[in-house]
Amino acid sequence: MVSERARDTTSFAVMDVLERANELEARGRDVVHLEVGEPEFEPPARVVDAAVDSLRAGDTGYTATRGKPALLRAIADYYDRTYGVDVPTDRIVVTPGSSPALLLACLAVLDPGDETLLTDPHYAPYPNFVRQAEGRVRRVRLDVDDGFAPRLDRFAAALEASPAATLLNSPANPTGTVIGGDALRELVELADASGTTVISDEIYHGLDFDAEARSVLEFTDDAFVTDGFSKRFGMTGWRLGWAVVPDAYVDAVTRLAQNLFICAPSFVQDAGVAALRGSTEHLAAVRETYRRRRDVLVEAVESWGLDLGYVPGGAYYLLVDVSGLPGDALDAAELALEEAGVALTPGGDFGPAAADYLRLSYANTTARIREADARMGELLDAYGVR
Repeated sequence: MVSERARDTTSFAVMDVLERANELEARGRDVVHLEVGEPEFEPPARVVDAAVDSLRAGDTGYTATRGKPALLRAIADYYDRTYGVDVPTDRIVVTPGSSPALLLACLAVLDPGDETLLTDPHYAPYPNFVRQAEGRVRRVRLDVDDGFAPRLDRFAAALEASPAATLLNSPANPTGTVIGGDALRELVELADASGTTVISDEIYHGLDFDAEARSVLEFTDDAFVTDGFSKRFGMTGWRLGWAVVPDAYVDAVTRLAQNLFICAPSFVQDAGVAALRGSTEHLAAVRETYRRRRDVLVEAVESWGLDLGYVPGGAYYLLVDVSGLPGDALDAAELALEEAGVALTPGGDFGPAAADYLRLSYANTTARIREADARMGELLDAYGVR
């Protein structure tokens, strides 16, 4: 019999949309992908070269579970260089992607029945990470009128119940919101006062446009921070991430990682060293590219007659209210894909507060975003809703 844990694990809607889009493409249909958050640019050449050199050198065996010393040092140097914080290498655990790092944090912190505080909207898999640890989810609503930034009074009220953990994400998926430094400091202080462990998902750091993304490690040593190489280095399929772990949890997280993942691939770790040690000049160009694409997509959404209500400051997502369209967000996503060939993600996967929304990703090229704009405009005109 399938376990209750497995039955309660929900599907990841964006992958369902992608699967259907791939089916249409296999039949010869052209689909514009605005559903998946996957950079279309390639990793820097030095990263590919480092992986190839490592493979050719036969560096394909197991490593220590926490990671190769060179990569641990490179990650520690990254925090010193970027945020001015000292992270000892013995507090870093390298993982095969940032999702395993989030799972390890949940498994290390939560006992059955423990609560984790999530923003609403939130990244779709967060509740499923909590479920794997048999924890429970408590949500704090975010409003478009606040730019989907957290309201401290709501967090303070939710933290009165002293949940075991609170999971923060800035720049955020699915909203693209960047939490300011003062607000992040206050959130950390509120969590600390309630005895709540902070888990900060910082995978979109480096992709901030209008406000600087700050790390919670600037304000506390007692938080989990997860990050990785997929977004800012274009390494989604390489599966390489890490967790910075509070001292009290290092042994437990290491034991969990030993049993669940053994280690990240050795040659991919060498590529990670090359990514962090090399020039970051490409990142400025990547940020500016995403900023331009954001502006193109924001203008497109407004031309569709939809009120965005905010402008995201980072990552590469818009959360768009489609409650004024016929049907619900699922209907809107299906119509866009089946009739216009534009793949969008229904917002209900990101929490109850996003049920009337679609998430649009501008990780695609400007030309494809403009193509999506034209198709959606024609679709909305055909149904008389623009």
